[in-house]
Amino acid sequence: MRRLIEIALCGVMAALVCVATLLIQIPTPPTRGYINVGDAMIMVSALTFGPIVGGFAGGVGSALADILGGYAHWAPFTLIIKGVEGIIAGLIARKWGSRSSILLAWIIGCGEMVLGYFTVEALLYGVGPALVEVPGNTFQMIVGGVVGIPISIAINRRMRLD
Repeated sequence: MRRLIEIALCGVMAALVCVATLLIQIPTPPTRGYINVGDAMIMVSALTFGPIVGGFAGGVGSALADILGGYAHWAPFTLIIKGVEGIIAGLIARKWGSRSSILLAWIIGCGEMVLGYFTVEALLYGVGPALVEVPGNTFQMIVGGVVGIPISIAINRRMRLD
């Protein structure tokens, strides 16, 4: 039964990540990418439900948003970068299970996202254009924490009460 719930959560959270990512898209022409707020739902997925749901939702939900939003050329990179983001955040949050581990999970998970995109962009477009997108990806990171952490804490509290 637990496995069935985890599979359902993967699908639901991937859909929520996709919708949140499509909700706001700010194009960044130098890298042919865009800034979005989907990391908030990746953090909710990872911090609340762990590395499997966080990794699946982050990777598949974000890659699907790339495809549906007209940025299909980024989907393979996004699948890996955002999937690893969710896995890292979920693993750290699960391992230590404290409030401070949630902050650490957010910083390291989203930090991997900023570094991952910078690396790919630098290889594809050069360091200059990659640097242009660092502030936008850092914005995504901040939104991921400011929105995702309180929602995750609220969901976790509610799940314990029932």
